[in-house]
Amino acid sequence: VVQIVATGSFVEPSESIAVSETFEGASSGSGFIIDPSGIVVTNNHVVTGNASLKVYVEGKEDPVSAKVLGVSECSDLAVIEIDPSGLDLVPVERANIDDVQVGDRAIAIGAPFDFAGSMTVGTVSGLGRSISSLNSSYTIPEVIQTDAPINPGNSGGPLLTSDGQVMGIN
Repeated sequence: VVQIVATGSFVEPSESIAVSETFEGASSGSGFIIDPSGIVVTNNHVVTGNASLKVYVEGKEDPVSAKVLGVSECSDLAVIEIDPSGLDLVPVERANIDDVQVGDRAIAIGAPFDFAGSMTVGTVSGLGRSISSLNSSYTIPEVIQTDAPINPGNSGGPLLTSDGQVMGIN
């Protein structure tokens, strides 16, 4: 799990994901390694419109630069790339979503309030939910509902099973 610090313009969703505000300055969020070549998944609103992306990787004091490879505004997903040189990048393991059940433990990892490596725990409280995206003409299907606290800065981090496998994104 990585911490992403972005400078420039960024979008901050409100409690209702269909409403958002744009700010100038710096924002932070989280992401997770999906390939040791430096591929990271995060939320679109963490990286969109930013002039500079810096990624903090555990075990490395200084951040590395990142570039956006692709985004999906409707589903609020983004893929970024960092230079893996000198880094020991371990990709996350994906859970079999068909095995996730209501009542299972849900673990949110991220950097809430700029505290990297933070963890909150809850349960899967619903499956197959649908929510409106930032672009209200699109609905995000098959959402996992959890009561694990998700705070500012957790955006883009993984939602894990009790086995440490990724079942979703915060």
